[in-house]
Amino acid sequence: MRKPVIAGNWKMHKLVAESVATALALRPLVANANHCEVIIAPVFTALKTVADRLEGSNIRIAAQDCAPEAKQGAHTGEVSAEMLRDAGATHVIIGHSERRQFYGETDAFVLRKTQAALQSGLTAIVCVGEMLEQREAGMAESVVRAQLEGGMRELTPSDLDRIIIAYEPVWAIGTGRTATPEQAQEMHAFVRRVLSERFSTAASDALRILYGGSVKPDNAAGLMKQADIDGALVGGASLEAESFANIINYNQ
Repeated sequence: MRKPVIAGNWKMHKLVAESVATALALRPLVANANHCEVIIAPVFTALKTVADRLEGSNIRIAAQDCAPEAKQGAHTGEVSAEMLRDAGATHVIIGHSERRQFYGETDAFVLRKTQAALQSGLTAIVCVGEMLEQREAGMAESVVRAQLEGGMRELTPSDLDRIIIAYEPVWAIGTGRTATPEQAQEMHAFVRRVLSERFSTAASDALRILYGGSVKPDNAAGLMKQADIDGALVGGASLEAESFANIINYNQ
């Protein structure tokens, strides 16, 4: 049985004090959320402080990105996965659509970052997804397949134990548009099928696949009823503690 994951990506929002306030407000609201894993991803500058303040809670910490280099070195401006773990992170988001779209990250780059994360003991939340024009051109599945195959081509079945896939239709991020539960389920099932071909049915059946595309309190339950949707990667709705808690407690 795959345990759901609800992760909040705070993106480039919140100073340290604001991050701590939101995290502490969230903590009691989700203290009894034993049905799923809860993750928040603050900005780099708040990671250590938030992780320390949440110690002993059921909320895990993710970073929003990491360097492709596993070892320390002359990489000005980069933050390694090892440093993230040292700061209290247990997870890291890799290959988010904004990184791919605005910062030119390729599938090969995503692979290097994933390998660095795994080597450092982090769980990698690897994002895939198509843009609106690609979906309208009937290319959604081919785009996602290429991202999966290119971004995971050197990984082993055992590596999947510490990987979570997040399917994020780019056309539904921050636009207010959301894939219907049926559309999301169709792509999640496709992702699982591709990975079963690449690795094994057993490995893909155990893999958790999150949906990320304008997830809100009013659509979370419907999405979570789908057979292959194992949670959500939440953006804007995770910035406010009560809103995010309502998504986490979708089963109530």
